Amino acid sequence: MYVGLLGGLGLTLPQFLRSQANGAQKTYETHEAVATGIIQIFLPGGMSHQESFDPKPYAPAEYRGPFGAIDTAIPGIQFGQFMKETAKIADKVTIIRSMSHGEAAHERGTHNMFTGYRPSPALEYPSIGSVISHELGPRHDLPPYVCVPNVPNEFANSGYLSSAYGPFALGSDPAQGDFQVRDLNLPKGVDDQRFERRKSLLETVDHHFKSIEDSDSIASMDAFYQHAYKLISSQKAREAFNLKAEPDKLKDEYGRNAAGQRMLLARRLIEAGVRFVSLTAGGWDHHDNLKAGVEREMPPVDKAIAALIRDLERRGMLDRTLVMVTTEFGRSPKINPQGGRDHWPRVFSTMLAGGGVKRGYVHGASDSLGGEVDENGVTVADFATTIYNQIGITADKELMSPGNRPIEIVDGGQVLDSILANKA
Repeated sequence: MYVGLLGGLGLTLPQFLRSQANGAQKTYETHEAVATGIIQIFLPGGMSHQESFDPKPYAPAEYRGPFGAIDTAIPGIQFGQFMKETAKIADKVTIIRSMSHGEAAHERGTHNMFTGYRPSPALEYPSIGSVISHELGPRHDLPPYVCVPNVPNEFANSGYLSSAYGPFALGSDPAQGDFQVRDLNLPKGVDDQRFERRKSLLETVDHHFKSIEDSDSIASMDAFYQHAYKLISSQKAREAFNLKAEPDKLKDEYGRNAAGQRMLLARRLIEAGVRFVSLTAGGWDHHDNLKAGVEREMPPVDKAIAALIRDLERRGMLDRTLVMVTTEFGRSPKINPQGGRDHWPRVFSTMLAGGGVKRGYVHGASDSLGGEVDENGVTVADFATTIYNQIGITADKELMSPGNRPIEIVDGGQVLDSILANKA
C-alpha cells in the first residue's frame, strides 16, 4: 500500500534530477565569468538576414526583397523595416553579420548552433546549455538549464554527457492564461499536510528497502526524490516561475503572445538563479511568400527582444546576462519564383547583448548582395567559444565521452575578442 501511494504523489521531474543523484561529477568554473546567466533566443527555420539585421537597400529588387530598411541607434547602420523596436536599442547590442557554416539542412544547421559542432554519426554532442549545467551546476534550488516551453529539438539535450545535465522543460507555454509548471505544483487534491504525510511514507518505504539490501539504485532514487521534494517545497523555486507576479504593464511591454511571455519568463528565471534559459520564437522557413511570413512573425519577436533588453538594463542585469539571438542559417540572396528565400548557410546574422559584449557594435559584413562573407568571418566554433568564455568556461577543456575518449567542449574556436567590451 505504501509503495502504491508513492505513484500518487505525481512527481515527474525530468531525468536530469534522477540522474543527478547517480554520482554527478564535481563542477567548477575554469576562469572568472563576466556573465552569470545566458538567454538563448532561437528563431527556428532560418531567419532571413536581409529582412532583419543585414538589409540590402541598394541591391537590385530581386535581391533587396519586398521591404525597406530603417535607421538604428547605431549611426550608419540599418535593420529591416519590421525591426523598429530592436533598432531603437541597437546601441546596447552587438550584431554579427558574418556568421557562416556549411550545413544547408535544418537539422544539421540547428545542431551546429546548439552544440558548436558539426553533426557526427559517431557521437552525440551536448548542447551549450547541458555543458553549462555540467560545468557550473545548479543555484538556489533551481535547475541550471531550462527550456521554455519545451525542449525545442533533439540537439538541445545532453548528448554524450549524462542525462543529469539535460534541460528542465516547463511542459506548457507561459503565454497561456492558465500557465503552470507541471513539476513545481502539488497534484490536484494534495495539500501541504498530505504532501508531508506522503513524504513520511516515502521515508518509511526507503528505510524498509534499505534494510533488505544496500542497493545503489535505491540510494539513487532516494536522492532523486529528496531533490524533487526540495524543488516542490521551495517557495523560491516556485516563485521563479510565477509570471502572475509581473505587473500587467510589463507584460504588455513584452507583448501578450508566445514570444513576449517566453522572454519575460526567461528574464525572471535568470534573475532567480537559472544559468541558461533556451526559448524559441516564431517560425522562419519562408521558402514562399516571404512578405507575409515576415509581416506575421517579426513584429512580436522584435517587440519582445527590445523589451527584454530594456528590462534587463533597468534592473541592472544586462551587464551580467548574455542574450543571444540565433537561427540555424540565413536565406538565399535572391528571391525565388515563389516569393521566398531558400536555405543559405554561407552567411547570416546573429545578435548578442549584455554579458560583457560591446554596445552599439557591428562585427563583420556580408557582400553587397548578402550572399557571402565579405569581412571578419565568424565560425560556429568561434561563436560557441565566445559564449562559453563569457560565462567562465574554457572551451578547449576536455570532457570524457562514454568510451573514455577526451572531447573538447569546442574544437578549434577562438574567442571573438573584438566584440568584447573589455578588449581593445
